[in-house]
Amino acid sequence: QVQLVESGGGLVQAGGSLKLSCAASGGTSIINAMGWYRQPPGKEREWVATFNSGGIIDYAVSLKGRFTISSNNAKNTVYLQMNSLKPEDTAVYFCKAVTPLRAYWGQGTQVTVSS
Repeated sequence: QVQLVESGGGLVQAGGSLKLSCAASGGTSIINAMGWYRQPPGKEREWVATFNSGGIIDYAVSLKGRFTISSNNAKNTVYLQMNSLKPEDTAVYFCKAVTPLRAYWGQGTQVTVSS
């Protein structure tokens, strides 16, 4: 079992920045990749970025350049630095961990960007 706890969401003005954290606990040694997804109001959940155990990072094309994913392996934590935020970035942001058997999701953290 892997438990994920996101934090760092909140209300920010357009153009501002936020840094989200996702702390993993439990069976962290079997995690192959961790990533961020988001679900805007009334829309489907969408992929934001992924960081895998081989150090490969990938981003949704529309977010590359503004969002940066990173990790602190010692703390089993993945971060999402979000800069130049726009109102359309408003969403619940979820952390996902992938293991050989299944994927795990955090409970989500709300990010609201005001115009």
